[in-house]
Amino acid sequence: MGCWWEGVDECRLLIAPDFCPFVTDPGANGDGSARLLSLRHPKSGVRTSFLLSNGLLQELHWFKQSYGSWFLGNYVSEDGSLYIATPIDPVFIMLPIFEEARMKKVDDPGKFRQLDEILFINDYPGYQHLFSIAENCMQVVCEIKEIGSSKFFRLDDMKVLVWLYYKVCQLKQTLPALDKNYAAREQKDTLADAVSILGEYLKDEPWLKLLCNHFKLNLLEAKRMASDFEVCATAIESPIGSNLSQGKNTREKKTATNVKQAKKAKVETESRNIKEMFTRASRRKN
Repeated sequence: MGCWWEGVDECRLLIAPDFCPFVTDPGANGDGSARLLSLRHPKSGVRTSFLLSNGLLQELHWFKQSYGSWFLGNYVSEDGSLYIATPIDPVFIMLPIFEEARMKKVDDPGKFRQLDEILFINDYPGYQHLFSIAENCMQVVCEIKEIGSSKFFRLDDMKVLVWLYYKVCQLKQTLPALDKNYAAREQKDTLADAVSILGEYLKDEPWLKLLCNHFKLNLLEAKRMASDFEVCATAIESPIGSNLSQGKNTREKKTATNVKQAKKAKVETESRNIKEMFTRASRRKN
């Protein structure tokens, strides 16, 4: 499903499950609508775009070939990029936030804190929209104390490790079904692949290191294997208006300049003429 806003100069193509009309005004009522959120990436901490729709948090990925455009009805989108929204377990997003909030020390497991305190992050109001999601999902990795009607959360290392172990087991079962070549691999290699994929969403300290130690894997090897996986670029964000921003990951920086110049030349000589042709045809029909 697509959406159109009057007065918007450019559009972007997004593929997402259970898509709803966007809400881009932070103060608007977002019940039953999709909302773009600016959150920290759980691995790098970089400002990243996520999509919240019908209570489902989704990660935005960005893909673009060197040349291409999209035909959207009678409109030609000169930008041929594609955004794909895929569901992500909110616990990954919350882990670094809850880790900072408990203020753990060597001999002190940290403090219990309320959700409104934990989710108040300077320059990231998007976390405020995840209150109900965090309250439900973080119970699996946190100790919880209730005082009256208030709940206080503190991250629990053992619960996090158990949750990560479960995620690794899920991936070990899923990978062979995705690629028949995994059937010929040793169990240890498949295990290392599963850990390296999770490592894309975990900080090295403490979680990825603890996970590698638990499975007796080399941390550096797991990180190297993770860099070999081809994944769509995450939608790393610049400020968003009513359009999706064009994200680029670091692997694309080397070729970004040449691609941009070549693409611009094609837009000026071809796509613009096609767009004008449709405009004239629509006017004649009216």
